[in-house]
Amino acid sequence: MEVGQGLLLALAILAVCCLPALLALAFCLDEILDRVVCGWAEWREQRREHRTIARLDRAIEAEALTRDIDLTELDRADRRPLEQLATDLRRLGGHRRAAADRSVVWHGAVIGAYDDRLHAACQALGIAEHLVELDGVDREIERVRVEGLLHAAGLTLPAARAAHHQRHR
Repeated sequence: MEVGQGLLLALAILAVCCLPALLALAFCLDEILDRVVCGWAEWREQRREHRTIARLDRAIEAEALTRDIDLTELDRADRRPLEQLATDLRRLGGHRRAAADRSVVWHGAVIGAYDDRLHAACQALGIAEHLVELDGVDREIERVRVEGLLHAAGLTLPAARAAHHQRHR
C-alpha cells in the first residue's frame, strides 16, 4: 500500500510541475497547429516543384544539354559576374557610339575594351566568337554577330536592341 501511495504522490508532484507547460500548450495550441500546417503545405509545394522540375528535365533531356559544360569554370574567383560584364558593355557601347568627336587613340581604346568585354561575356555564356583573329570590316561584322548572339542569349546590349527594334518595325 505504501508503494501505491508513493507512486500516487510522485504522479501528483509530476502533474503540478507539468501544469504550467500544459497551460502554455493549451493557450498556444492554435499557433503550434498553424505552424505545423504551414510547414506541411510548404513541404508539399517544394516536393511538387521538385517533381515538376524533374519532369521538365526528362522532357527536354537537360542532362544531355549540360553534360559538356564545366561548371567549375563559372566558380573561378577571377571570373567577373555576368551582370558586371553587361553593365560594362552597355557603358562602353555608349562611349563607342559617341566617339566621333574623340581622338583616334581614345576610340581605339574604347573599342578594345568593348571587344574584351564581349569576349568575356561570350566565354561566360559558352558562345563561340572570333574577335581576336579578325580586324577591319571583318571584325566589325563579327562584333555585330556576337552582339546578336548575346542578345539571343538574354544579354541585351544597346546596339543589339536597336537592330532588334529596326527589324520588327
